[in-house]
Amino acid sequence: MYHSISNAATAQFKPFAVSPVHFAEQMAYLDAQHYTPITVAQLIASRCLGGDALPQKPVVVTFDDGFADFYTTALPILAQHSFVATLFVTTDFVNATSRWLQKEGEATRPMLTWEQLSELAAYGIECGAHSRSHAQLDILPHAQAKAEIEQSKQCLEEHLGRAITSFAYPFGYQTARIQQLVQAAGFSAACAVKHGMSSAKDDPFALQRLMVSNEMETTDFAALLSGAHRSPLTGVTTIYLRTRTPLWQLIRRASAMLKRYKYGTEGS
Repeated sequence: MYHSISNAATAQFKPFAVSPVHFAEQMAYLDAQHYTPITVAQLIASRCLGGDALPQKPVVVTFDDGFADFYTTALPILAQHSFVATLFVTTDFVNATSRWLQKEGEATRPMLTWEQLSELAAYGIECGAHSRSHAQLDILPHAQAKAEIEQSKQCLEEHLGRAITSFAYPFGYQTARIQQLVQAAGFSAACAVKHGMSSAKDDPFALQRLMVSNEMETTDFAALLSGAHRSPLTGVTTIYLRTRTPLWQLIRRASAMLKRYKYGTEGS
């Protein structure tokens, strides 16, 4: 799981911005070790066939959010190796900037345009949905969460003229209710985070992913793929992982419910 491929980032966003040099080295490593990148859609299609359609060393390279540097920086590197990837797009911010990252000081980071997304889809990049506004879906009212999921799919399909079958939960936040909404919207699979290796036993609507951080050298990247990466995490990255623990998510959801109850009673 990648986000931005860039040397420029604020301190708060830095863990999610992998340098172009490191990304190029990581893709070169995949190529040298004979990994075959496939898309999420290809992964799910192969599972329907019992896994027989998978290459010997499959890997799914995913990008969340839809930053413009995917087109300008990541794609040329992927193309050098004839690699595909899956890109999850936050549709409200296409042709704009990453306004949801205001607290991180990254509200002006350029996002992809519809023209660029059309080119990417034609190249073979799978475009999936990442909600409309990058909302925390698990704490939204039912109707609002449903709209975030369904409308992001509809928007991508209208602009790209192809079926959109994959979804990624913003922040990795999801519940059984959100998974059901994603499935009901017509998606075939959805990616979480979970910081683990995905397997054939994974729920297709809770696929595990490994986050590639800005600090990873090629040796760390290799260890990550082998399951041996155990380097200590510090700073913002630790907070990022901690906020995805079940306890923290329970606290977030309880807080959101209390706020909705408070505003509802005050307005009645």
